[in-house]
Amino acid sequence: MIINANSLAIPIKSNSVQCCVTSPPYYGLRDYGVPGQLGLESTPDEYVANLVSVFREVWRVMKDDGTLWVNLGDSYANSSQSGGGDPTIGNRNLGGLRQPKMDVPKGLKPKDLIGIPWMVAFALRADGWFLRSDIIWAKPNPMPESVTDRPTKSHEYLFLLTKSPRYYYDAEAIKEPCKWSTIERLSQDVENQTGSDRVPGKTNGNMKAVAKDWNPSMAGGAIGIENRKHLPYPNANKRSVWTINTQPTSYAHFATYPEKLVEPCILAGSKRGDLVFDPFAGSGTTLRVAIKYNRLALGTELNYKYISEISHKRLTVNPVLF
Repeated sequence: MIINANSLAIPIKSNSVQCCVTSPPYYGLRDYGVPGQLGLESTPDEYVANLVSVFREVWRVMKDDGTLWVNLGDSYANSSQSGGGDPTIGNRNLGGLRQPKMDVPKGLKPKDLIGIPWMVAFALRADGWFLRSDIIWAKPNPMPESVTDRPTKSHEYLFLLTKSPRYYYDAEAIKEPCKWSTIERLSQDVENQTGSDRVPGKTNGNMKAVAKDWNPSMAGGAIGIENRKHLPYPNANKRSVWTINTQPTSYAHFATYPEKLVEPCILAGSKRGDLVFDPFAGSGTTLRVAIKYNRLALGTELNYKYISEISHKRLTVNPVLF
């Protein structure tokens, strides 16, 4: 369900959300033409302060062992009609929306990368959130840029934050299959290994490759993300660089993130039947993935047009049975 409401005043009860996955409007990118929208603040500091206020509301509605996953792209300090914007999206994907006229913020120079994602992350940490991980969303298919004086931007950030130092996190649900080189190494005869002597100060012999009850015949290829934890062969902990293609949509919303980016967040941060929440529901991607994996889905969205014309159409999905 999506509620037409401002995320600065979330109309749901306290301590009810297990996992929040969201992507706020980026600073200086689009004017959605909706009163009260975020992203059009005159300074980055004002933008960050507004996001801190939003996530104070998320703090209120979240359980003490819940997790918050925030996807953000950066912006550049420009004084042209193109505004700050997200260089990974580009001017051609505005879908008829106006780009705001943004002045260069005080203290910055034209063409400066502002550092919005880390400004937000540090501000949330200062406000009480535990900043647990910075995840790089690496895009193999980034939007082309015409710049010739810097590398093309092909990544965004995804931050994992929590209310408490101990929280619900199912690492097994999102483990990755080991590389074949690791499987080969673990399949060696441990007794006859020479091992590595690269560990400083190690006094009980060289480090060897071991795996309890490992049987090389159990090795197999990658399978569905929900079933990996049930396999007998060793898996690796999820790493902090996620290589995921951008996902096009035929709907008139121009800031969708891919479902593959949301899946690990929901699978690690919640169980079947838990409530997953998105304060910037937009086209409903977070809720769509939550429903797919048998979670309860709830979001708020300021723009009623997105709710009526896009989100409800996308929230009819076939659940994954596991």
